[in-house]
Amino acid sequence: MASNKFILLTIVAIFLPAITMATDYIVGDDNGWTINFDYQAWAKDKVFWVGDKLVFQYPQGYHNVFKVNGTAFKNCDIPPADEALTSGNDTIVLKTPGRKWYICGVSDHCAAYNQKLAITVQYSYGSPPAPAPSSPWAPTPGSWPPATPPVPATPTQHWAPAPQPWSPTPSPPAPTAPWPPAPSPYPWI
Repeated sequence: MASNKFILLTIVAIFLPAITMATDYIVGDDNGWTINFDYQAWAKDKVFWVGDKLVFQYPQGYHNVFKVNGTAFKNCDIPPADEALTSGNDTIVLKTPGRKWYICGVSDHCAAYNQKLAITVQYSYGSPPAPAPSSPWAPTPGSWPPATPPVPATPTQHWAPAPQPWSPTPSPPAPTAPWPPAPSPYPWI
């Protein structure tokens, strides 16, 4: 019975931190998703993890939310209307690490009123760390573990002893001391 409780407590101790680590962020806090708000300042001191949620709250019909790439974010390029989130209470689960960009596509809200948000999402608690960007085996977004380097079909030997010249006559064996050793003529030694 005590063994079952220990196993249950161990499972809870392992998985509970990962479950409770997710955070729901109301974008803009009490201001919500609106014009004339500095979303970069809002996000600056926050750490976003895989599994966290962004909640965009706004009056339905006055704003919308588009997930865009970095170029569209910078230029306020609005994607097709059918890609917009428009409920007024849009929740986006952060599923992969990396940079994420969001803009409002209503009128000139993005360009003239700076209604846009850029964040960086970190790996979640207990997940492996992100590989260095310069790694040739860096995973594609959403894949883990990274691909392993290819294994050569034939092993490569990086070091080998130098070839020895061939001798037609065998070398005589090295002299060996008799065993057991002869008694010492000096018993005190």
